[in-house]
Amino acid sequence: MSVELRGKVAVVTGSTKGIGYAVAEALARAGADVVVSARNEDEVREAARRLEEVGPGRAVGVPCDVRRHDDVRRLIGAAVELGGVDILVNNAGVGIFSTVDGMSPEEWHTVIGTNLDGVFFCCHEAIPRLRERGGGWIINIGSLAGRNAFAGGAAYNASKFGLLGFSEAMMLDVRHDDIRVTCIMPGSVATHFNNHDPSDADAWKIQPEDIAQIVMDLIAMPARTLPSKIEVRPSRPRSG
Repeated sequence: MSVELRGKVAVVTGSTKGIGYAVAEALARAGADVVVSARNEDEVREAARRLEEVGPGRAVGVPCDVRRHDDVRRLIGAAVELGGVDILVNNAGVGIFSTVDGMSPEEWHTVIGTNLDGVFFCCHEAIPRLRERGGGWIINIGSLAGRNAFAGGAAYNASKFGLLGFSEAMMLDVRHDDIRVTCIMPGSVATHFNNHDPSDADAWKIQPEDIAQIVMDLIAMPARTLPSKIEVRPSRPRSG
């Protein structure tokens, strides 16, 4: 399915690389104005520059730590300056893996603050703007770890289990405003997550552009249809 997004404004968090950049690029190719963000100012500036060359729309980079409400206000404000908010993709996320007794309170707050508080801040600021535009999409990038706990994943599991519940409740809050909410829950994706360096050995994994395709297919869905939760797995996972 193809979709035309000229005149639409999209915000994508954690969008200088990996899933976030792939999603931002797909949106830009479809004609949307795109606001990209991450914590590293140089990477944000470079991502916006690259996106300017991709599609007919505008690309704006806003450094943003989603754990900080004021940063998020500036991020959504940049979209409003482009015209409003039609699409919000909450992709920013971190993983710190440890036993509960081995994890510091600061590490716990980093994970929960980024993966859960950050999504709340972005949605809190964006929903009134989406209503002003007559509706739109909020797409939260979760994880299969939001349904499947694993040893060492207490903080990460808590954040992703929480994100799924948050997404489902918010969907019920805003669906009659023509704001559709979807939580995409990927398994293993070939990204830089957790300081991983993607290589040919990751060919079996879901690729960032695969998730971007799902995002675009969602946006192209008829207005009467709401896929609220999508689980995504590698079709042929590595054995052993």
